[in-house]
Amino acid sequence: FMLRRTKDKVATELPPKTEIILPVELGGVQRDLYETVRVAMDRKVRDEIDRKGLARSHIVILEALLKLRQVCCDPRLVKSLPSKKQTAGSAKLIDLMQMVEDLLEENRKILVFSQFTSMLELIQQELEARDIPYALLTGDTKDRSAQVAAFQQGAVPIFLISLKAGGVGLNLTAADTVIHYDPWWNPAAENQATDRAWRIGQDKPVFVYKLIAKGTLEEKIQVLQQKKSDLAQSILAEGESQKMALTQEDLQQIFAPLVE
Repeated sequence: FMLRRTKDKVATELPPKTEIILPVELGGVQRDLYETVRVAMDRKVRDEIDRKGLARSHIVILEALLKLRQVCCDPRLVKSLPSKKQTAGSAKLIDLMQMVEDLLEENRKILVFSQFTSMLELIQQELEARDIPYALLTGDTKDRSAQVAAFQQGAVPIFLISLKAGGVGLNLTAADTVIHYDPWWNPAAENQATDRAWRIGQDKPVFVYKLIAKGTLEEKIQVLQQKKSDLAQSILAEGESQKMALTQEDLQQIFAPLVE
């Protein structure tokens, strides 16, 4: 048998945690670019599946999903694009910086998570242009403890963290705000990152924001996340196991055209 104790049942003294989905409307040029990449990737994936079948097409599927996710974050992440298209602008980055400025006016302490270290570099540039101090943690960070200390002790109000490097093992209870810049399939990975702030020792309510590009595969990821979360709950509650994988139907939804 499996004994399951969820965090909210064990750590009953934890303050409230509020999760908020923030839809981001892609601008005209970025939206057109997304649609161009979507059409090309949809065709490429379909051709690959026709030749090899779904089970043997994972590399091409992951490449397609990666490019679409990068366009949603910032076109500059897609190095294969012509330089002119890379400068299409990022609605999500604009919204993030406006959020950061508003939150800092409220004296909030902020964690920003992204899957992409190259995206964190672009956010760094924006913070530096505004003279906003920050800490940074990626796989290349040499002195993790110094970055953590700078944030925990109040020297900087923002901590930029790559999900892979900082998703577990950190105690960042100085934070009261968590921002997920880009979503990922596995809800547990995002929850673990959020729990860097929402953990024993936290004495402030924690607000968790997820930036989601409207009408794109990021909205589809949210649906798939919920499906995986529901399935995980079912497995833990009932002891049943099922396969967690992308289906042909999932791919059709992911590569569906943008809706006006």
